[in-house]
Amino acid sequence: MAEAPVEILLLRKMHPLVEAAFEGRHRVHRLSEAADPEALLAEIGPRVRALCVGGHVSVDGALMDRLPNLELIANFGVGYDAVDAVAAHRRGIIVTNTPDVLTDEVADLALGLVLATLRKIPQADRYLRAGHWPKAPFPLTASLRGRRVGILGLGRIGRAIAHRLESFGVAIDYHGRSRRADVPYTYHDTLIGLAHAVHILIVVAPGGPETRNLVNADVLEALGPEGILINVARGTLVDEAALTAALTAGTILGAGLDVFENEPHVPADLAALDNTVLLPHVGSASEHTRAAMAQLVVDNVVSWFEGRGPLTPVAETPWRPNA
Repeated sequence: MAEAPVEILLLRKMHPLVEAAFEGRHRVHRLSEAADPEALLAEIGPRVRALCVGGHVSVDGALMDRLPNLELIANFGVGYDAVDAVAAHRRGIIVTNTPDVLTDEVADLALGLVLATLRKIPQADRYLRAGHWPKAPFPLTASLRGRRVGILGLGRIGRAIAHRLESFGVAIDYHGRSRRADVPYTYHDTLIGLAHAVHILIVVAPGGPETRNLVNADVLEALGPEGILINVARGTLVDEAALTAALTAGTILGAGLDVFENEPHVPADLAALDNTVLLPHVGSASEHTRAAMAQLVVDNVVSWFEGRGPLTPVAETPWRPNA
């Protein structure tokens, strides 16, 4: 007898590869397309065994309780702060994410933001297009030469950024939960100490309540008037009001941001500043990398229901065979 199809819930529209992967094999429900999402949840909740989610869609304990037979939450993205992984662990639910496959893409973009912010590449582009070049050369900019770069969070992406920075011949410092014995970079046991020591601070730490507003007014003050802030992690790590004030007052020189606190909404006073480079959260947004992320979401679901376990479980929901 053929095995009954697994019922899978998608909370929002996802990459086409995820959307199509289970068709004809399992039964897929799309909550965002339901005429009455509440009614759909009430009907299918007890039958759902896997949940696929991405972006900033929240998955909390209350939702998990409406899916009493849920076994797996497959998150599209390396960051999973919108998923309450602790609540999942208490309920025996495995959470997976998509590490590694997006590391290089995000690290590349981080370096692009560093150069674009220091050298004012978007501003120079606008200057040329506005017809100003025949009247006067574009003003001189800051340089990467002679600067120290600090990395907040030396995980997979932080290390990839550091590796790229080595090619530029700059000194590299870092701060994290603990010192890494296998890297040659200078460690600082406080974020304030790191900010004091460097000219460019790159944020690649995880999001979540523990790191909310970690980069605050004091950190920006320590970074100083020649300082550049780069954020490719989560917008919640940076106090946006304090950052806007620091950029306006000249407390720091500039900022390159790919992430924001309340995406896709960006404060008008921050967007109006010319000493910023602002991107719409595109760190992993290449066709190649998003397809690889989608495939890993699918592979986690397939591996789980074939009895081989999850491929990339997050730290809060470890998995062991026959556990």
